[in-house]
Amino acid sequence: MPEIINLQAGQCGNQIGMKFWEEIANEHGIQADGSYNGDHHSQLDRINVYFDEASTGKYVPRSIMVDLEPGTIDAVRASCVGQLFRPDNFIFGNTGAGNNWAKGHYTEGAELVDSVMEIIRKETEKCDCIQGFQLSHSLGGGTGSGMGTLIMSRIREEFPDRILTSFSVLPSTKVSDTIVEPYNAILSIHELIENTEETFCIDNEALYDICNRSLRMKTPTYSDLNHLVSMTMSGVTTCLRYPGQLNADLRKLAVNMVPFPRLHFFMPGIAPLTSRNSQSFQALSVPELTKQLFDPKNLMAACDPRHGRYLTVAAIFRGLISMKEVDEQIMNIQNTNSSNFIEWIPNNIKTAVCDIPPRGLTMAATFLGNSTAIKELFSRIAEQYQSMFRRKAFLHWYTGEGMDMMQFDESNSNVNDLINEYQQYQELTNNDDFEEECDVQIIHD
Repeated sequence: MPEIINLQAGQCGNQIGMKFWEEIANEHGIQADGSYNGDHHSQLDRINVYFDEASTGKYVPRSIMVDLEPGTIDAVRASCVGQLFRPDNFIFGNTGAGNNWAKGHYTEGAELVDSVMEIIRKETEKCDCIQGFQLSHSLGGGTGSGMGTLIMSRIREEFPDRILTSFSVLPSTKVSDTIVEPYNAILSIHELIENTEETFCIDNEALYDICNRSLRMKTPTYSDLNHLVSMTMSGVTTCLRYPGQLNADLRKLAVNMVPFPRLHFFMPGIAPLTSRNSQSFQALSVPELTKQLFDPKNLMAACDPRHGRYLTVAAIFRGLISMKEVDEQIMNIQNTNSSNFIEWIPNNIKTAVCDIPPRGLTMAATFLGNSTAIKELFSRIAEQYQSMFRRKAFLHWYTGEGMDMMQFDESNSNVNDLINEYQQYQELTNNDDFEEECDVQIIHD
């Protein structure tokens, strides 16, 4: 199987990255010292997608940890999977980005990016056939947003034919510890539009709602939120890591999910989501999983898909599930909610089935929706950005690092164009399309 290189940038990126490695090391039977102690041959069938096998026989994650201050990296080393990683793959600065996108992108981050690219080159040389890169980061801080997007643009230059995906945590007003989040987020989204093939949008607001509403947690910690993110990342990458009845790799996913190059922002979701107390009362079945998957309360992005329309959807099921039952349920959803799906893309739900369920469950499912409703999320950030930018608040921190004011205008107009594109495709119907074709035909004649 083609290999994937994982990158983690900034405090948030490294924390959700650690949870991801905990989750998949556990699923593949990899111990804290890198030795294999699994119970099924399928755990090693595609282990090389995310792990290298060292000459000593231990499995080493193909991962690079980056931060502009040493604190987060020390926490990663001290974690329960810290001993798995190659020591050379920890890269850190000493000053930090101070929640400033310009520091991460132009000054502090730019000094460190060459050593990051050197490690990436070494990792790619060890691969037989590299499939692509995945980056986990947040858009609200300085390192994950500024340096994360700088690494992306450098990867895009050096490896233009590889797939680049990102797990991006978007800021929200409910869970905010940084005033300049809207600036950092708009500047980052501008880069994501240009550089990634697939972006999985994870929203702190939605994660808090899930913990409060579905999991009945009164005061969820960041560890609880990160656990939800790791379950989503594990679900999305299931088909890359295990053989199954229908397999999807990063390229297949991109080709089936992205109808227009700029519209590559997905809303992820997982099922089952129930509180620990009520888990034993739950009957897991394909109809129940499918119902939960399409429930707006299960989405990791705080926008309501009922306010938009689905361009494409991917549903990844895990467990010993009949393909026929999955197809019937998906057909049923599409028929009963036809108004929520764009009619000019027929059969726009892609399904994949993997035989191995997550630890502790008999079956589970992961949802990826490319819906026009995600414009709500971008509009929310754009409004916050506009109210600060109008008064030129906090801008001296960015211009002081050598940034040009033009870049703010360019990023903002690019994000507004994206919002308008989603709106335009939401309103487009088959009849409009036909009329456009007729107009073109007449002009051509």
